[in-house]
Amino acid sequence: MASEKPILYSYFRSSCSWRVRIALALKGISYDVVPVNLLKDGGQQFSAEFKAMNPMQQVPALKIDGITLSQSLAIIHYLEDTRPNPRILPQDPKKRAQVRMIADHIVSGIQPLQNLKVLQQIGEKKMEWAQNCITSGFQALEQILQHTAGRYCVGDEVSMADLCLVPQVFNAERFKVDMGPYPIITRINKALLELEAFKVSHPSQQPDTPAELRA
Repeated sequence: MASEKPILYSYFRSSCSWRVRIALALKGISYDVVPVNLLKDGGQQFSAEFKAMNPMQQVPALKIDGITLSQSLAIIHYLEDTRPNPRILPQDPKKRAQVRMIADHIVSGIQPLQNLKVLQQIGEKKMEWAQNCITSGFQALEQILQHTAGRYCVGDEVSMADLCLVPQVFNAERFKVDMGPYPIITRINKALLELEAFKVSHPSQQPDTPAELRA
């Protein structure tokens, strides 16, 4: 396996990048960050240099073990396959399926509907649009968690589902979604934010975090 230090192409407020930062922190993987500002210069992700690396022109991208990977869950699955300790996918098939279900619910059913590219197309009603997308998704997620949650999304161990939950709650708060109807989501999010891996990966702690947003 290649010995070069992994390089993460990331944007501080990108929820997809945050998922990967949490996974890297949980697994104790040291890495370098190359910030990609999604707003500056019309979006640095659209540069020819970045497009050559990731044709989808999105963050995150991770250079690791001699390959370049994009898409947050693909990256997380690779980290799990190659560096399985600590596990973020349960060994029990039913719990593993529940983790994947919740992760997909967020990364396919909520986040893409309110990401930067979509909101730029929506225009002046982007706040209302984002609130509606997140509220609809959280109503379903809260119901699912009634059957799967322990301390965290699935039982009492941190899993890939939790890596997806926390950044999405951050987005909800940013778009001023009323979290009152979602006590399970709120409780789990609070518990996760007490863990070191979630603290060090937080958008307020990144190399490219603007000074006014630093914790």
